[in-house]
Amino acid sequence: MRPGQFIQICKGSFLQNYRMIKELGEGAFGKVFLVEHRTSHIRRAVKELDKSKAEKDSHSKFIAEVDILSRLDHPHILKLCELYEDTLRYYVVSEVLTGGELFDYVIKLGHLSEATAAKIMQQVLSAVTYCHQNGIVHRDLKPENLLLESQPLEGKEIIIKMIDFGTSSLFSSSTRLHKKIGTPYYIAPEVLNMDYTEKCDVWSCGVILYILLSGYPPFPGKSNDDIMRKVRIGQFHFNHPEFNSISSEAKNLIRKMLVMDQRTRLSAEQALHDPWITTHVTQGPLTSAITLTSLDNLKHFRADEKLKQAALSFITSQLLTQEQTAQIRDVFRNLDRNGDGRLSKDELLSAYRQHNTEEQTQEIVENVMRKVDVDKNGFIDYSEFLAASINVQTLTSKANLEQAFRLFDKDGSGKITIQEVKEILGGDQQVSDSAWQQIMKEVDSNSDGEIDLKEFISMMLQAIK
Repeated sequence: MRPGQFIQICKGSFLQNYRMIKELGEGAFGKVFLVEHRTSHIRRAVKELDKSKAEKDSHSKFIAEVDILSRLDHPHILKLCELYEDTLRYYVVSEVLTGGELFDYVIKLGHLSEATAAKIMQQVLSAVTYCHQNGIVHRDLKPENLLLESQPLEGKEIIIKMIDFGTSSLFSSSTRLHKKIGTPYYIAPEVLNMDYTEKCDVWSCGVILYILLSGYPPFPGKSNDDIMRKVRIGQFHFNHPEFNSISSEAKNLIRKMLVMDQRTRLSAEQALHDPWITTHVTQGPLTSAITLTSLDNLKHFRADEKLKQAALSFITSQLLTQEQTAQIRDVFRNLDRNGDGRLSKDELLSAYRQHNTEEQTQEIVENVMRKVDVDKNGFIDYSEFLAASINVQTLTSKANLEQAFRLFDKDGSGKITIQEVKEILGGDQQVSDSAWQQIMKEVDSNSDGEIDLKEFISMMLQAIK
């Protein structure tokens, strides 16, 4: 069960569930507000789309963005929470990011050190690699679409989140894209020629890296036409004085990303593993106390019932705060040795081998993959890892369990029916009625055919361990 399964269009009043705090910004078709959930008191951002002001294609673009974001589960991609609709507007509710745009951060500093730029690019390229592996091309990567999770603190790493998938598209290795989309400074030349692949994102990343290190765009111009004329030519230089102190390795990576021929341009994954990135972004040993605790929690994770798995997925993806997940996210990124935003079987084997015999390691990892890889895609995704490795008491607080119950109790009757269970778990037509009844029976202790709050909480507190 992926987190995006919970992002459905909720009919009714958005304001019944959220309290407005302040306006954060305004776009062409609506505003962005800071809001607080009335029950959990978690603060989030909501992006409005005013139906009366938006063209028909904006409606479809808006829904397409929600659909694509709901497919993604990565520590450096904006996390969606809910989608509401009333007669006047759509409301997209997401995690709130308080650090502002990367663009403003660069403007403030002028340019960044190589180490800082490499750490930011590692996060961006990790997210792009993950998107490309999942058949999604962003098509409008730029510093304005990279937000800082929070205000940078001295000595603390800057955490980046990729946003704005409104121009994104699904793609396959056998198809080419033809729609001219992007922003002049960052658009790839092949996009201007309307014949391109997902590697257009890599070109944009090369432009971003150039700007992070110098404060200048590689293809400047006095007008959009002038900029795009220079992009089509593809010639750039490192003559700005800021590049005098920049290493040849950094410049070489830019050269390999800003290659005119997309066939020979680096892939996002190749750029992610470039020596300049890996030299500056060192991963620590897998022996810290929080890492060992997380690996132990992962090893002992138990959520055999399908309903319990669904509830944990909901709590993990929707109800945990950034503060609650920060340490576990750092563990996840450290375990993710190839940086692609998901944990492979080999990466888990590498982690457990440090503390167990080979025979024990193989057994532990087989068990972890069987129990934690809920969507059976062969990897431990970010939210799956959070649900299985975070402190159990954090997940199963009274408020979280009540919130999860309310989500599943769609008609507000105080009971979860078999029909509601079908809706929660996808309602697969190939699942027999007897199988649905068995799922209910696992939880319905008083055999009345429904699950009340007490039974639901009892199920969740029959320790995840």
